[in-house]
Amino acid sequence: MNPLPLSSLTPGTKAVVTEIRVPVEHRGRLLEMGLLVGTTVELVRFAPMGDPVEIKIRGYNLSLRKHEAEQVIVKPQ
Repeated sequence: MNPLPLSSLTPGTKAVVTEIRVPVEHRGRLLEMGLLVGTTVELVRFAPMGDPVEIKIRGYNLSLRKHEAEQVIVKPQ
């Protein structure tokens, strides 16, 4: 499958992060939480209004703003 934004996955889908396009000034926070290229993530759910997006990464759940999730490029497994 072709790489696509994390926000376009359906709940329950697992994928590997291939690229992080978040601006440098905000990227550090994501890296500190374990969101790195090569990491497997699973989209858990979207909030009722679609924002934020909840993902499972490295054994814990993490919520990202939809605009951040759109800038995390993944390859579905």
